Amino acid sequence: MKKCTETDNTGTGSSLKDRPLISIVLATYNPRMDWLKEQLASLEKQTYRPLELIVIDDCSSKVDMTEISSCVEDCIKSIPYRIMQNEENLGSTKTFEKLTMLAEGKYIAYCDQDDVWHENKLEKSLEALENTDGVLAFSDMNIIDGVGNLVADSITKVRRHHKFYSGEGLSRVLLFSNFVTGCTILMKTKEAKNAIPFCPYMVHDHWLALYCSVDKKLIFIDNRLLNYRIHASNQTLMMAGVKDKESYLKIRIEEALYKFIWLSERFVESDDLSLTISQAIEWMKARQAHFQGSFKSIKLIWIYREFSFLTSIFEIFTPYIPERFFMFFIRLKKRNIL
Repeated sequence: MKKCTETDNTGTGSSLKDRPLISIVLATYNPRMDWLKEQLASLEKQTYRPLELIVIDDCSSKVDMTEISSCVEDCIKSIPYRIMQNEENLGSTKTFEKLTMLAEGKYIAYCDQDDVWHENKLEKSLEALENTDGVLAFSDMNIIDGVGNLVADSITKVRRHHKFYSGEGLSRVLLFSNFVTGCTILMKTKEAKNAIPFCPYMVHDHWLALYCSVDKKLIFIDNRLLNYRIHASNQTLMMAGVKDKESYLKIRIEEALYKFIWLSERFVESDDLSLTISQAIEWMKARQAHFQGSFKSIKLIWIYREFSFLTSIFEIFTPYIPERFFMFFIRLKKRNIL
């Protein structure tokens, strides 16, 4: 770890020894270097201290590790940091799981390679956690494009079904729809480590939010604490990878079924959640069977339509829709029109 001189730049006059350490964990993969520099510069400008930064590159194929290391060294001057590279490509979820295991701070902040944090992001997020009994805080964000232009002043403006929730009892909502974006998360490191292993069928932010929501409180900060960059390579783009009915079946139904089977084994002691997961598995299996030609499954899809009404209606009619019309609706979904 690079050692830096610790200074109090918070304006509070308080000793850094009295303030909890926050671990910023950053996963990189083929980063665009100008975007990475912007992100790192925004970390360096954080008003909160003490911090540590841990960077793991997931075997980038287009950017040399020495270039990433040099970028961190050039941009980070006042934060101790560690940089390493996976021996093989693990994907973002496993890489963030590995980063979580390495974090030494009382709190952990998850960081992407292409956003820009506001200077008070960590200060405001920690304040929200320490003034409540929550374990995970998250926020809204401004949306920018590839060149940094402001697109919208809220994620809800570009994702029409995105709705924020706060408090307890949110696990049922999070089973079917994630409203917590990873780059906005600050949470207690102890809880993040308890969530290991991360669900291999979920993005890390969705899994952490679900895990914490089972019997703990999530805190929504109604403020924009970073600039979130939306571009063609974003991992969480709607309907990513869907190019025909066959790929839809694999990505949107079968992988979701594997996810719920995995969750059923992880949450066996949570009676209410276990029941919902069991019902979701029935719904998934009915969707799979209907997609493959078993029209008797329509009844179960309709019974469990509350899990996602639009999805249920769409898939009931999917077997009868020609491929070109099916992809027309998929393109509308990708463009956030449906």
